[in-house]
Amino acid sequence: MDYIEGFVVAVPTENKQRYLDLAKEALPFFKKHGATRLVEAWGAEVPRGEVNDLWRAVQATDDESIVFSWAEFPDKTARDQGQSAMMADADMQPPAGGMPFDGKRMIHGGFKVVLDEGGKQRGRFIDSHILPVPENKRDDYLRQARGLAALALEAGALRVVDAWEDDVPHGKVTDFHRATLVRDDERIVFSWIEWPSAEIRDQAWQRLMTDPRMQALMENSAFDGQRVIWGSFETILDS
Repeated sequence: MDYIEGFVVAVPTENKQRYLDLAKEALPFFKKHGATRLVEAWGAEVPRGEVNDLWRAVQATDDESIVFSWAEFPDKTARDQGQSAMMADADMQPPAGGMPFDGKRMIHGGFKVVLDEGGKQRGRFIDSHILPVPENKRDDYLRQARGLAALALEAGALRVVDAWEDDVPHGKVTDFHRATLVRDDERIVFSWIEWPSAEIRDQAWQRLMTDPRMQALMENSAFDGQRVIWGSFETILDS
């Protein structure tokens, strides 16, 4: 099953084109070193939360935008080997003029895919969800996630992916652990839904939020909904 390297980045909004240019330059290196897909998605609707949110996750400022990004690999071995090879690749050089974002505030980690529904269709609009789940409720979470995925696909989604924490480092400034306020008995889930467009996504959620099947799934949830951090993103690069 696929392995995901997930990222969340705060990028000065005025640097959007520079960030995209950098991502395009990095794409051949990811592909050369084992990645099967690289996606960069620019924040379209990233809400502020009462407990935590994507803004605080990367200490973003008002003049920055949130980027949700991931690279897909066939498995963990391919990701580990590719990561090492990229770091040693002499052709990989820092961009002229410096990085278009503060790398110290970027959060990243490796996740094993535990649910992948809808096939490999690619969406132009992304809903992201990052959340802590008690380890002893993994099976309960997967049952709930499968139910939610089925409803989303019925409503027009193209693909739904959930990936379970595997190699998520602690950072000096920011990290996924602090972002989700994770506890010792919990693990982090990195997930997303791909939609054909923002319009289809908006229409789908209007129906889903009043669907009694959705309401039933959310009762006795396997996770703490107050600590879910989420946002909606426009795809700006998809390999």
